[in-house]
Amino acid sequence: MLIKTNRTAGFTLVEIMIVVAIIGLLAAIAIPNFVKARETSQLNAIFNNLRIIEAAKDQWALENKKGTGDVVASLVTISDYLKDGAVKPVVGETYDTTFIGEPSTATLPDTVRLGKYAAGADISSQ
Repeated sequence: MLIKTNRTAGFTLVEIMIVVAIIGLLAAIAIPNFVKARETSQLNAIFNNLRIIEAAKDQWALENKKGTGDVVASLVTISDYLKDGAVKPVVGETYDTTFIGEPSTATLPDTVRLGKYAAGADISSQ
C-alpha cells in the first residue's frame, strides 16, 4: 500500500533566508575591498602617467638645450616624446608640466576622490 504525502521537494523559507544572509555578508566584505583596489590602481596609473611626463620633459630639455627652470608650456610641447602624442587621463585629471627640474602635477576633478587625495587635489610625481 502506498502512503500519500503532500510534501514536495524544495527549500523552506528559512533555508532561503539563511543563504541570502550569507551572500549579503560576503558581499559586504568584498565590495569595500574591490573599491579600494580600484582606487589604488587608478592612483598608480596617474603616478605612472606623471613618470612618463617627467621622462618626456627630460628628453625634450636635452634635445632643445633647455636647463633647470626653463618653462615647458604644455603637454603639446612635449607630445613628440609621448607615446601616441598624449597621456590618457584615468579619471578625468589634468596634468601640469610646470618647469624643467620641478615635478609635474595632476589635478583631480572636483567629483573624484582617490585614497588620501581629495577632490581637486594636486598629485605630485615625487
